[in-house]
Amino acid sequence: MIYISIIIFAIFLDQYSKYLVLNLLNPIESFPLIPNVFHLTYVENTGAAFSLFSDMQLFLIATSILFIGVLVVLLIKIPKIKENRWVNISISLIIGGAAGNLIDRLRFNFVVDFLDFRFINFAIFNFSDIFVVCGSILLVIALLTNKNFLENNDLGKLE
Repeated sequence: MIYISIIIFAIFLDQYSKYLVLNLLNPIESFPLIPNVFHLTYVENTGAAFSLFSDMQLFLIATSILFIGVLVVLLIKIPKIKENRWVNISISLIIGGAAGNLIDRLRFNFVVDFLDFRFINFAIFNFSDIFVVCGSILLVIALLTNKNFLENNDLGKLE
């Protein structure tokens, strides 16, 4: 149940923040919270990370659905025991983040990005991106610290 809650929370936070951006920020496009450091900047991203695969929405939608499906199957298959807790949490964060951006692609044919860290000249992103990146980093750490994960979990049989 906790993993479903994480997925729902990630989707809700992402979609609610984008709702606010679309209704409050879109008309002015950019709002400096800390001038030249951190702005809220409305961007319609038709690609994936760093605008890769721009204007290839059908490909990105199909890939996202497949990716989310595989992760959901893994989340179901991985035993809900203490040793696997961080693996399951990380997968839940990735699913929630990927689903948030998928919802945008299906609704708007683009992803709404708005977090703009100008002091490092980084790509503009959103909360879904944060969940995917943090979930991925957490997954690597969880797998590295749980050396017996593959031995103790029969994931080879996806029935």
